[in-house]
Amino acid sequence: MPYRESDFLPISALQHLLYCERQCALIHVERLWAENRFTAEGNILHRKPHGGKPTTRPQGRTLRGVPVHSYELGLFGIADVVATKAGEPPVPVEYKRGRPKKNDCDRVQLCAQALCLEEMTGQPVTRGEIFYGKVRRRVPVEMTPELRRLTINTAMRLHALIRSRRTPPAEPGRKCDRCSLQGLCLPRLGRLGSARAAFDRLLDAVSGTAEPGPINP
Repeated sequence: MPYRESDFLPISALQHLLYCERQCALIHVERLWAENRFTAEGNILHRKPHGGKPTTRPQGRTLRGVPVHSYELGLFGIADVVATKAGEPPVPVEYKRGRPKKNDCDRVQLCAQALCLEEMTGQPVTRGEIFYGKVRRRVPVEMTPELRRLTINTAMRLHALIRSRRTPPAEPGRKCDRCSLQGLCLPRLGRLGSARAAFDRLLDAVSGTAEPGPINP
């Protein structure tokens, strides 16, 4: 059943979910956000594709900052670049500040844009590209049946998480070191769920309004 526009969720949340379910809930359920060097560099990298004007060359037309959406997936977002050529399907291009990753976070985000473009244009989108700022090159991505299924399943998981209004417990690991929300997440204190609740318990303990004892049993 198609989603209503009021239920649409940002495509970027798919990457948050695959990186860390708790991070995803902190951003999209608890509405918490913080910047660090990595997010700032990402913002700078996106200025050109989002702020540039469409260009037309003999090899085709390049659109920048293209709004996309899907009623079937209940998603919306901005495709950094969409390359078009007469008689060929559009090619979405996603910009990332770092290097190619071993996991599927970036590919799922790009595939979601492709599925949105398919729904909007009625054309099959068979491939896309990810531009990585650290290595200054584009990596081709084929929209395989496996990647499409993973993207659809991830979108379903995302909607289920947001509907639940619950923040998963923290699972501290190496990924926490690169997360801009580390200070808000309180991974050592947030193993019971909500970061806001963990912070409130900490304040109560410091102010002396809570019973003595550990923050988390």
